[in-house]
Amino acid sequence: MGSRLFQTKSVNDLLSQASENKQGFKRALTVTNLTTLGIGAIIGAGIFVLTGQASAQYAGPAIVISFIISGLACAFAGLCYAEFASMIPISGSAYTYAYATLGEFLAWIIGWDLILEYLFAASTVSVGWSGYVVSFLHDFGINLPTALTAASGTTLVEIPNIGWQELTKNLVMGLAGKGINVATLPHVTAIMNLPAMFIIGLMTLLLIIGIRESANFNNVMVITKVSVIILFIGIGIFFINKANWHPFIPKNNGTWGHFGPSGILRAAGVIFFAYIGFDAVSTAAQEAKNPQRDMPIGIMGSLGISTVLYILVALVLTGIVSYTQLNVADPMAVGVNALGTGMFWLRPIIKLAAIAGLSSVILVMMMGQPRIFHTMANDGLLPPVFAKVHSKFKTPYVSTMMTGFVAIILAGILPISILGELVSIGTLLAFTIVCISIIVLRKKRPDLKRPFRTPFVPTIPILGAIICLAQMAALPLDTWLRLIIWMAIGFCIYFTYGISHSKVRNNHKIEKPT
Repeated sequence: MGSRLFQTKSVNDLLSQASENKQGFKRALTVTNLTTLGIGAIIGAGIFVLTGQASAQYAGPAIVISFIISGLACAFAGLCYAEFASMIPISGSAYTYAYATLGEFLAWIIGWDLILEYLFAASTVSVGWSGYVVSFLHDFGINLPTALTAASGTTLVEIPNIGWQELTKNLVMGLAGKGINVATLPHVTAIMNLPAMFIIGLMTLLLIIGIRESANFNNVMVITKVSVIILFIGIGIFFINKANWHPFIPKNNGTWGHFGPSGILRAAGVIFFAYIGFDAVSTAAQEAKNPQRDMPIGIMGSLGISTVLYILVALVLTGIVSYTQLNVADPMAVGVNALGTGMFWLRPIIKLAAIAGLSSVILVMMMGQPRIFHTMANDGLLPPVFAKVHSKFKTPYVSTMMTGFVAIILAGILPISILGELVSIGTLLAFTIVCISIIVLRKKRPDLKRPFRTPFVPTIPILGAIICLAQMAALPLDTWLRLIIWMAIGFCIYFTYGISHSKVRNNHKIEKPT
């Protein structure tokens, strides 16, 4: 029993499946599409939402260091992903890579874990999208019912000249420093986040219609948001007040993970969520025209461009606004407000870019999860309904609809803090397993053709795994508890359904090491 849990899927079968395209996907994506898909997923919540929140709660201006730490981990993991994506160009991402190297049980673990990354990420970003839409409409005198614009049970307060914001300890302290008593402000308890639910439904419909249409929409959104981000950096750099960078590393307040060196590490773990987009490129391998050449370019290219933009935005944002004021759903909008009335023309442009940017992130995350479900169902680990491909649109429409339904519920009732931390820990675990898998496969199958080879193996994969594990260790205890509960549910499904329906197990297709 124990040995069969670690049966691996035949790499030769995977390569045959990729070349024959038995699943019926349409090969329509170019290297440009793949790169913009990666940028579309990466540049979103990290710049437009989490940069401000992680700075305010954990790292202060040193959030820049946190981005560098997370960027290094992603660079190491990205090199490992690039080797796998060029060698095994199958949708399924890290799940497929683990199945080919570490065995079925660990593949199931990472496949179940990836739900935290993609499905929960779409819900997380939709909450940020909602914040910017509400703020944008407010500028034009259109005010949505406050009770329908935040997670269930969230207490909101109306701050003069800013609007409704979630009530937090940092917000109370910040307002007290300005002589404002929170008790005197209007309060509302939210019922659900209706705008977040709406955008999930819209992206689900677009993804069902087709991959080419989705990619074209994403291209437009990426061009829009990158152009405006560059505009924000170019203008904001002239408004930086260096006093906002002092102290660059705020003194720890006595609690581990809240400022100081431990705060930088915790912030790195939290904002790691901002980098997850590059691995979503690998889920579209079966829809790429030339996956073995283009996948590594798409992965590393999107990661490099996004990292540079993250660091620059973090520097400018914390330079023009005190980090204590950034624990809001729309921190870049707060930054634009701080530029003065002469720059108010930039407010709607920044907010529109944020809306476009977050839309593309939701799209790519919603694209990745159904394709992982599709691959797991083809392996027998999930019911066959998840493997259905639409006869006209050539998309996994059933799993897309199911993913969309669950994401809508999560987006409507959970706050961005819980969702974001779950996504981060799920992603870090996935990256750790991918890094380890590279070392395993180099030893087991050195004969396989590798169009792209991760340099300095095993050093790069080991460093990637260590940095990812360090960031996981820095995350809050309750995030670990939620991960344990989530994985326990996954084990129950595997041992009651997956283990008995596994096609690899039933066909005894075991990959023998050479």
